[in-house]
Amino acid sequence: MSYIPHTDAERQQMLAEIGVTTIEDLFEAVPSSHRFPRLDLPKPMSEMEVAAEMLALSEVNDHAQDFAVFRGAGAYHHFIPSAVNHMLLRGEFYTAYTPYQPEISQGTLQATFEYQSMMCALTGMDAANASHYDGATSLAEAVTVAMEVTRNKRKKVILSHAIHPQYREVVRTYHQGRDIRILGDRGRSDIDGLMDYLDENTAMLAVQYPNFFGQIDDYTALADACHEVGALLVFVTNPMALSIFKSPGELGADIVVGEGQPMGIPLSYGGPYLGFFAIKQKYVRKIAGRIIGETVDADGERAFVMTLRPREQDIKRERASSNICTNQGLMALSASVYMSLMGKNGLQQVGKLNYHKAHYAANEINKLDSYTVDMSKPFFNEFVVSCPRPIDEINAALLEEGIVGGYDLGQDYKHLQDNMLLCVTEVNGKDEIDVLVETLEGLS
Repeated sequence: MSYIPHTDAERQQMLAEIGVTTIEDLFEAVPSSHRFPRLDLPKPMSEMEVAAEMLALSEVNDHAQDFAVFRGAGAYHHFIPSAVNHMLLRGEFYTAYTPYQPEISQGTLQATFEYQSMMCALTGMDAANASHYDGATSLAEAVTVAMEVTRNKRKKVILSHAIHPQYREVVRTYHQGRDIRILGDRGRSDIDGLMDYLDENTAMLAVQYPNFFGQIDDYTALADACHEVGALLVFVTNPMALSIFKSPGELGADIVVGEGQPMGIPLSYGGPYLGFFAIKQKYVRKIAGRIIGETVDADGERAFVMTLRPREQDIKRERASSNICTNQGLMALSASVYMSLMGKNGLQQVGKLNYHKAHYAANEINKLDSYTVDMSKPFFNEFVVSCPRPIDEINAALLEEGIVGGYDLGQDYKHLQDNMLLCVTEVNGKDEIDVLVETLEGLS
């Protein structure tokens, strides 16, 4: 539609309606020294000059492909087939926005439907949305769902201390001021300890699978205990691990959330990422984000529809319980392309490579005199290493050898000072792992 500017008279009428006389009056809160046109801006540059300037700035950056990366802790360095980016950057997808006339956007709807279908297959859940901002906000949204399922009558939320520490902090930030108690995440509770917190006032209990330390726990008894008291069991999970381990649905989960970044999304300075959210059918109307369904049109042809959008602010207005509206649709598409390219067998192969390479690295490091690897539980692609020196010193020395070292667990866990969380994925070759082990040995 054409852009029709307002007349001076119309602008004055609108200003008078809100009680001011000039447009400048709207900016009284901004100090005059910071208002346009008094900003001290540099002189304009040509396109050629801007391109040269931006290129020079980009060359200052280090590139992941120039290093052997052994750090995970929620953001993982995986191989991404080139077809993912080629599909993602097609104009039909790259410019797609929230479909406010959804049935016109059949391509976007089908891509979302396929994403949701694959996430359900991966997690063992009945329904999945598309999507949330990242894994942390997905967990925070799970708390909202649990409160609504229990009609806000239950006031206790239990979070395992082995959930990503930043996820737990986001939950606390998201729900500050609400009449709920968050327990468990600031201690060192094992599964039995978490079960001791359960009672009739518990809305949900959340665990991570594999946990933040890369370990695999048996949650069967925990699921039974949660359901006995009417609490929801929430899994925070690494989707790559689900390619070779039992799905959370098989283990009794009611909600499954996590970060979809390992599936076709680069490290990218920490974002944008993809928060996935999957749920049992009976709770589907409590979910935020859109859910796409399949049907047939008037001619009997396959078609896709916006089946459900129950909680967003643009639908429920002041009654909304989520601000999820336009979200990480492009990232969900990236994950869809990745999963469809890899297929079931491809995902399993990647999962097995992660598992076996991590165990090779852990076994070799554990042979070193001054290092001890926590082998107390099965683990996936991450493991904890007790080191003879402060982690920042070790990482600085590793970086000089072209190696990005592990995550310093002492930052978040006082009892794990001088402990490093190392990550090995399919991109780490045996030669890289051997150099890591040799370098660590030289630092002991």
